[in-house]
Amino acid sequence: MEQPIPNQIEDESIRVLEAQIRELYGRICYTHKTHEKAAEASYKLGAFLKFIQIGLSAAVTVGAFTAIFEKNWAAIVTTIASAILTGVSAYLKNTDPASVAQRHRSTAAELWTVREAYFSLLSDIVAGLITTNDIQQRRDELHERLGAIYKTAPATDSAAYTAAKKGLKRNEELTFSDSEIDAFLPEIIRVSSRNLKRAIDSAHRDQGK
Repeated sequence: MEQPIPNQIEDESIRVLEAQIRELYGRICYTHKTHEKAAEASYKLGAFLKFIQIGLSAAVTVGAFTAIFEKNWAAIVTTIASAILTGVSAYLKNTDPASVAQRHRSTAAELWTVREAYFSLLSDIVAGLITTNDIQQRRDELHERLGAIYKTAPATDSAAYTAAKKGLKRNEELTFSDSEIDAFLPEIIRVSSRNLKRAIDSAHRDQGK
């Protein structure tokens, strides 16, 4: 039985590692976008609640002045507005949407640097500039960086993920086809482009025989 030569083993190992790195790259693209969408949603919620808070404060003030003239409806409006205002103020005291939005932005910024590091790693793999051991080392280093980021990252919800999915125009599943990950990458390092090139080269070799 013919034994595989070392170069064939090395090439196969690199292909397996590349497939894993591509999967991780696809995942972090979604995670990064999810935190961006979560930051956007938190910011909008904070702005909306602030607007409500200002409006209710104005209603309470106007109602208080109107009540001086003994209009019953003014007292009712003032009481309702005051109750809602108390609830909104209590919510903002316990949960600051602006602060949450900033935490999501910071997490997204950190994830962006790791995402670009995965992109660079993929580029080096495709260009043949890196060995199996180097790929494993850089992969493990990136895994540690991600772990440190996730330890302090704010939680996201399904709404943020759905918004990220819509923004990226991809399916909800956390596994990605080559075409899905290729959509995040420039054409020169897409699997589909390389497969096409291999097919063309193979056809040319067959014609030359």
